[in-house]
Amino acid sequence: MTIDTAVFDLSDAHTTAMHELYRHLHAHPELSMQETHTAAFILEKLTHLGLETFMCGGTGVVGILRNGDGPVVGYRADTDGLPMQEDTGLDYASTTTGTLADGTDVPVMHGCGHDTHITVGLTAAQLLTEHREAWAGTVVFIFQPGEEIGEGAEAMVEDGLWDKAPKPSIIYGQHVWPGLAGTVNISKGTAMAMADSWRVTVHGRQAHGSQPEQSIDPIVLGAHMVVRIQTIVSREVHPMKSAVVTIGTFHGGLKENIIPASAEFTLNVRTFDSEVRDRVLASLRRIISAEAAASGAPEPTIEEITSFPQCYNDPSSTTDLMAVLGEVLGEDAVIEAPPVMGSEDFGLLAEAIGVLSVYWFFGGHAQDRLDAGTPPGNHSPFFAPVIEPTLTTGVRAAMTALLSTVGTTA
Repeated sequence: MTIDTAVFDLSDAHTTAMHELYRHLHAHPELSMQETHTAAFILEKLTHLGLETFMCGGTGVVGILRNGDGPVVGYRADTDGLPMQEDTGLDYASTTTGTLADGTDVPVMHGCGHDTHITVGLTAAQLLTEHREAWAGTVVFIFQPGEEIGEGAEAMVEDGLWDKAPKPSIIYGQHVWPGLAGTVNISKGTAMAMADSWRVTVHGRQAHGSQPEQSIDPIVLGAHMVVRIQTIVSREVHPMKSAVVTIGTFHGGLKENIIPASAEFTLNVRTFDSEVRDRVLASLRRIISAEAAASGAPEPTIEEITSFPQCYNDPSSTTDLMAVLGEVLGEDAVIEAPPVMGSEDFGLLAEAIGVLSVYWFFGGHAQDRLDAGTPPGNHSPFFAPVIEPTLTTGVRAAMTALLSTVGTTA
């Protein structure tokens, strides 16, 4: 399918407005599921464009753009920031703070590029509104909160997203990343990994450091768990399969001469295959329980922190989209890439209603930054995509996907 690129050409006024929008969003991030002002800002923009709007999943926003008879397509952009101190040195850097669920005050930064995603979504909605004569159908814009903690997509689905909005035949999404600005990376089939995070509390018996025989040392016990856990991928997962198990934190005790009553560690698992996932999680439970038993300790407490579904690109739809993206962005700018171990809850939006989805990455760094060495990536305090051609590429990619589905009237 050939798309008339004039439909989404950006005038100088469009570009200026888009850049101002991005800078505003970058300077005012909010924590996951706390995106109150961001949601109000998005809602106002969509309402001004004449879209039907409603709040969903707490701080999620949905905009429905109806334009006559035709296919229904969904487009998702995530909206939350991260609890981290920005160190980019930009004149529009964030100085915002927020409060975590435990009451801790933290700096907040759009260190994963969700400000870019919002900007692209709002700009695409504007262009489609201004060029109604060029297409027919319905676009459902989903501005999703809480992606960073894996809660937003589920919250929107449980709040009746697909009871309130038309059900699309396919849902598109994209993410800025530390690749070359102007390019798109896309995978056929599995695009991103499933992810599971746990908090494990190891129970022991407190004693004075001079009387270890009276204790059950949870730090030694936890250390044995951590070491043994490292054998799961190397000795229990098929060499041709992929899995990553990371111990991200380990805390125990308050004083050097007291053996504490408990210790705590958190872990994260990434897998592409559901059978591998099940085996790794089962092995974790087995090792954690067995090590406790070997030390004569009580059964540890395992708490699930987050669980991200697989992000899967329908192969046929991806092939079709790559062809059209190549026409618009240039064939050299569209790269078929292997799946990445990062995770997303995007897939749940389509999975909930049994429809197709396609998700891709667009670059955010200029060539000179790439040439200088490893550029800052997502979740870095230094990550701030170069404004152009990042934003224009994101808008063109989004518009191409949407127009390839709803079709043109020409």
